[in-house]
Parts: sequence; structure tokens; C-alpha cells
Amino acid sequence: MAQEIYRAIVDGILTGGVYALMAVGLTLIFGVLEIINIAQGVLVILGAYLSYQLAARFHIDLFVGLLVTVPVMFVIGVVIQWAFIRRLRGRERTSMTLLVSYAVALIIEGSLYEKFGPNPRQLNASYVQSSVHLFGFYLSDIYLYGFALALGIVAAVYALLYRTRFGRSVRATMQDETAARLVGIEVNRVAAVTFGIGVAVTAAGGMVFGATNSFNPNSGYDLISRLLAIIILGGLGSIGGALAASVFMLTVESLVDIWSPEWAIVVFYAALVVVLVIRPTGFFGRQPARAQ
Repeated sequence: MAQEIYRAIVDGILTGGVYALMAVGLTLIFGVLEIINIAQGVLVILGAYLSYQLAARFHIDLFVGLLVTVPVMFVIGVVIQWAFIRRLRGRERTSMTLLVSYAVALIIEGSLYEKFGPNPRQLNASYVQSSVHLFGFYLSDIYLYGFALALGIVAAVYALLYRTRFGRSVRATMQDETAARLVGIEVNRVAAVTFGIGVAVTAAGGMVFGATNSFNPNSGYDLISRLLAIIILGGLGSIGGALAASVFMLTVESLVDIWSPEWAIVVFYAALVVVLVIRPTGFFGRQPARAQ
């Protein structure tokens, strides 16, 4: 039993890294624009299909393919923000962005169905099938690489926000959009680039998710519910919180799965409720400056 518990903890941590790759972009978008991008789950699946196309048609390694898919997803994100999100104003902006992002999700899902059909796919590579012997049991290489990639992306996003001039503009916009405009920050440009970065990160998340799970165009709906739970638990707008919450919730689910697989998904969301009762702002959340 002890061996199973250790294995469940390690599996939960590594799987949490995969979900962190997908959640970081969502929490970044919320932190700057204060909107929930319902299309994020479908965008993850779009990133998985882009990696699938590069691997199947051009025999490009999954990680090398990120050099193509990340910029492509960045451009898609900027276009979505410019064409749909930027134009929304007024008191109904929050509810309208939910509807608009849902419409975008339906368009992308329909396009994927038209192109690939409903049959499930999965990404393949040598390291997807191979494993390494650690801690007394075998761990899949792709999960180890995915966790390392998650740490690297979280560190890169953190460095972008706190070590660059653009990052200062982003944080100023997060704290007070009106004041940011008064000091000369191009808020619309910051919003577009941030949305693009938030979507670009899904290329990495989609690649690792597609290598560790089968997927089809409809897979984004289950993903977005889990990602929303993760970013709420971690603290809306917190990059580090997204990683911590992903690891925590997937580890809890993995442990419960040992005794009752039927209850594992229930405990996933129950953990969110319990933590929020104790700490309503999540692990690393705090009251937004705009509301103070």
C-alpha cells in the first residue's frame, strides 16, 4: 500500500505539471483583462492538433514543433483579442466576454470536427512510450519532460512579468487600467500581447496533453472545467498559484483514485470547495487593487 501511495503522489505531481502548462495562460489572461476565457480548453486541443499535424505530415519532433506552434497560437490569440474582446465595453463586458469566448470555442471546435472528424487521436514519439526507473517504480519520460517544461514556462512568464519593461506595463494595467493609460502605457497593445501569450502557452500544454491522453475536438469542455477550478484555487491571476494548485489537486485526485476511482473526480472539486471555505482568495490570491 505504501508503494501505491508513493506512486500516486509522484503521478499527481507530474500530472499537475501538465495541467499547469494549460492553466498558466488562463490565469494570466484573467489577471490582465479580468475575463474568463472559456475558449481556453478548446485552444489547448487546437494546440494538440497542430502538434499532431506537424508530427504526422512533416515528422517533426513534438518539442521541436513548439517552435512553430507557439508563435502560431500567439498570433491566433492576438487576433481573437483584437477582433472580439477589445471591442467590448461597459458594465456588461464581463458577461459578454463569456459569451464571445464561448462562441470562439464553438467555431474552433466545429472547424476541428470538419478537418479531423470525431475519432480520438494521440501524439506519439519515442519518449511517449519510454520510461525511467525512479523511486522504485517506472515513470513515463513524457510526464517528466512535461513537468520540466511547466517549470520552465512558469519561470519564463514570471521573469517576463517582473524583470522586463513590458512586464511592468502588464502589472500596472492589472493594478489600475485608468492610471496606466494616464502614464502613457498603451493598454490595448498590452492586452493584445498578453492575450496572445496566454494562448501561446496552450501550445505547450496541448502538446503534452495530447501525448499523455487521447483527444478529439470535444475534449476541451472537460478541460476548461478543470482549468477553472485550478486557477480559482491557486488565486485568480497568480502564475505560481496555478502551478501549486495543479500539483495539489491532481495529487489529491491521484491518491483518492487508489481506493475509489469513481470518487476521484468528485474529490477533485470537493478539494476546491474546502480550500475556498478556509481561504476564499485561493492559495496565492489577494484582493484586486482595482477593487480596493
